[in-house]
Amino acid sequence: MTVLKLYHNPLSTNSRRVWIALLEKDIPFELVSMKLNGDQFQPDFLAISPFHHVPVLADGDFHLIETLAILDYLEAKYPAPALLPEDAKARAIVRMLQMVTVNELTPAMSPLVRQTFGGEADPQQLEKAQQQVATVLGFFEGLLGDKTFLGSNDRITLADVVAGVSVPWLPELGVSLDEYPKLQAWCDRLNSRDSWQKTQASPELVEAFKAQMKQLMKGKQKQPLNEEINELRKEDK
Repeated sequence: MTVLKLYHNPLSTNSRRVWIALLEKDIPFELVSMKLNGDQFQPDFLAISPFHHVPVLADGDFHLIETLAILDYLEAKYPAPALLPEDAKARAIVRMLQMVTVNELTPAMSPLVRQTFGGEADPQQLEKAQQQVATVLGFFEGLLGDKTFLGSNDRITLADVVAGVSVPWLPELGVSLDEYPKLQAWCDRLNSRDSWQKTQASPELVEAFKAQMKQLMKGKQKQPLNEEINELRKEDK
């Protein structure tokens, strides 16, 4: 039996989404760590990831890039336990929540990241980003309602996997979840799961990343670090 390989970086949100899905579905796999300090440009990696991004899923000689595509592949090949509802409306809601996270929340977080780490932030752009984040959080809060999970009342779904990696980071960027108590409780439930705990980057890595980001924003780092940060901030479109 071929064991899946996940090429990842522990600080990559996209990598973590796939990692969580693999753990939630109890699929055997091997982690291949990428430092993204230039190793992503090596010929052997470019052969399987021509855009030099993580994650990459290798299933034998089949290689797949782009997080949402990888999640769909895992769900189709390993349908149990299911991370997608069978009901058409419920499945559409899960997909909608994934896309809102990727296309609406993630871009709005970029100016907040820049401000948090000492970079120059255009006031109008920052205000627009804050409004966009608030719109997304209000949308999520309303859809969550009294359900246990974002996409289902009784089980975790891909909506939780995708959104549940980004939303808990917002307080680090100065966005309080106090006005969204249901989302805060949802974040707490996810963070207590084994899959979230096992994939959480160590405090040392997080602090090192913060320090690097601050240096980057001050323009004191060279190109390799710029490349590394770009890799970690890249999101599926």
